[in-house]
Amino acid sequence: MLVLLPILLGATVMRWAGKTDDLLIVKANGDLTIAHEYLGHLIASSGERLATVSESAAFQTALEAGQVEPLIDRERAALGLDFLYIALAGEPEAQGWPVIAAALQGRVDSAIDLFDVETLTRISPLLAERARIAIVPTRAAVPSDRKAEDRGLVVHAAAPLTLPDGRPAALVGGVLLNRNLGFIDTINNLVYSAASLPEGSQGTATLFLDDVRISTNVRMFGDQRALGTRVSAEVRKHVLDEGRVWLARAFVVNDWYVSGYEPITDSFGNRVGMLYAGFLETPFRQDRLWSIIGAALLFLAIAALSVPLFLTWAGRIFRPLEQMTRTMAEVEAGDLAARNGSPKGEDEIAQVASHLDTLLDQVQERDRSLRAWAATLEDKVEDRTRDLREAKEALEQATQQLVMSEKLAAVGEITASVAHEINNPVAVIQGNLDVARTLLGEKSTEVRTEFDLIDDQLYRISTMVSKLLQFARPGEFSGAENLLSPGEVINDCLVLVRHVIDSAGIRLELRDEAQGRIRIDQTELQQVIVNLIVNAAHAMPGGGRLEITTTDRPHDGVAGVEITISDSGHGMDAATLEMIFHPFFTTKRASGTGLGLSISQSLVTRAGGFITAESRVGEGSRFRIWLPEAVQA
Repeated sequence: MLVLLPILLGATVMRWAGKTDDLLIVKANGDLTIAHEYLGHLIASSGERLATVSESAAFQTALEAGQVEPLIDRERAALGLDFLYIALAGEPEAQGWPVIAAALQGRVDSAIDLFDVETLTRISPLLAERARIAIVPTRAAVPSDRKAEDRGLVVHAAAPLTLPDGRPAALVGGVLLNRNLGFIDTINNLVYSAASLPEGSQGTATLFLDDVRISTNVRMFGDQRALGTRVSAEVRKHVLDEGRVWLARAFVVNDWYVSGYEPITDSFGNRVGMLYAGFLETPFRQDRLWSIIGAALLFLAIAALSVPLFLTWAGRIFRPLEQMTRTMAEVEAGDLAARNGSPKGEDEIAQVASHLDTLLDQVQERDRSLRAWAATLEDKVEDRTRDLREAKEALEQATQQLVMSEKLAAVGEITASVAHEINNPVAVIQGNLDVARTLLGEKSTEVRTEFDLIDDQLYRISTMVSKLLQFARPGEFSGAENLLSPGEVINDCLVLVRHVIDSAGIRLELRDEAQGRIRIDQTELQQVIVNLIVNAAHAMPGGGRLEITTTDRPHDGVAGVEITISDSGHGMDAATLEMIFHPFFTTKRASGTGLGLSISQSLVTRAGGFITAESRVGEGSRFRIWLPEAVQA
């Protein structure tokens, strides 16, 4: 054991360490692949977005009107480009660039190109100033006397364009990658999301122009990014000079990283830079060291325990004691049936073993009795718990009904009072308006427009008051049969919530296609629809689209009507979606009670229908109300 086990342990640790290193390289390769795919997507989408602009009707109209410069400025800002211009065949800006040549021949093209300082200055002096990065002396880099990098690495794209006079042209745009920290941070967030690395490690991504870091999240000191530092000479030779991908550990600025580098070529096929993704090696190296130390300590502990046991194993006098020890351990682990058996001999140790078996028999019998009592007690506790649960559910239901009743009663009382109070001044205004027409006589025609406008607004107020009274005192307005047209109820609800929709800047789309009629209390259906519309408005504080549709839709062979209310708001995650119909659950802590959807579900269910919801974060929500079609006698 002392000779062979260390050899086996050492070989196992060495093989494990090699496999671990291989896995780290595989991860670095995967990280570099993700970074490469994102950069490729950025390049390809640049050309596609320019093609969309050049082919748009607004752009063609601006070209024909000779007012294209303001539109170019707006599109450049909207697309997040650093420059955007129209290039003509033969102009200096169009000569020598394969991307622009392809666009002049009618093809959309995009690539990464290297712009010298003169080209950047001609486009924009501010762009040239932003591209300039001071070179920082870096350990292990190729010796150089350069002080600054003033060239720019640009995502260069062009789309074909035909001028009104028939001349071919190209819409050319690009994004400077020097100091483009948002671009490199996006790559880093994609590659190294939360919990993708062990604690203590750090993922980094970098874009190189030649061997100089022009965009990176590698830090030198504190939060200072390592812009201007250079790659090691070994990596530069492997990637830039030989054009190969580097997948190994490498020295990055001031520490060792498990790294992946790949060359970046421009539209001419020249290697102009590198793309890098990697993570700090130190935590993995420390974990491996501690694992080896732990394995060595574990071996020493096993040896220290096993050798004395092997030396004493031959002592036959201790076997009964060892058997009793094992028996006690089994009993402690829960095996009350463990026994020593019939020990050989009549010595004191054998007598103790036999007496221990007798004691264990008594313990097992008492344990059996206690378990029986425990089972009986558990049944009683379960019965009491079930009674308490049922009482709690009944209390919650009663509380919900009480809160709903009180709330609806208060809202109805206040709404009716306000509506009646508004009716009085409206009647006075209408009466005085008629008196004014009578007194003015023929002169009233001079202000007919103003009088008609006042009539329209008074009619609008009267209609809104009527809808409020209908919502607050349904018994005075609804028929006995409660046969409703869903479209009419929705129109009534829109009168009540129009100010909510307009104030939020929401675009309303209403499609009433249902022909069937439903049987439900009108106010209850209004309450459900108003609640869903208000919730949708709260989900779109900055504006959006609210779509309300009605359609005839059978369910399980039963004719019915489906009302769908969809919004383009922030949406809900799966956990929130499961809880929205629970009483008192709300995401509006400051203004919500958590009863709106619960009450709505109860009202719809009581009418023989159901309400469902579906939502995704960032894509909005959709609520569907299905009610059975009323059978008319």
